[in-house]
Amino acid sequence: MSVKIIIIRKVPQEKQTEIRPLLLKMRVIANAQVGYISGETLINYDDPQEHLVISTWKSLENWNSWLANEKRIELQKRVDAVLGTETLYRIYYNG
Repeated sequence: MSVKIIIIRKVPQEKQTEIRPLLLKMRVIANAQVGYISGETLINYDDPQEHLVISTWKSLENWNSWLANEKRIELQKRVDAVLGTETLYRIYYNG
C-alpha cells in the first residue's frame, strides 16, 4: 500500500537562501530511492514561513528505508540545525 508523507517545516525568511540547497539535495537523493514515487513542496500563502512537503512512496517499508538512509540523516541534521527546530513528519495512507 502506498503512503504519503507530510513534512512540515518553519523556514524564516532570512534562512530560506541557506536552506534551499540542502532541501534540493535531499530531493535529488530521494528521487533515486527504491519506492519513491513523487514529491512536491508547498508554501503557505498566508504564512510563507510554513513549508509543506508531500512525498509519495510505494510502501511504508520504502519510506522507512529512506528515513534510515545515512545521507538523508546527515542532511536532515543540517536542515534542523539551520532552522533551529526539528522537522515534523506525518504518515498517511488512502482510507
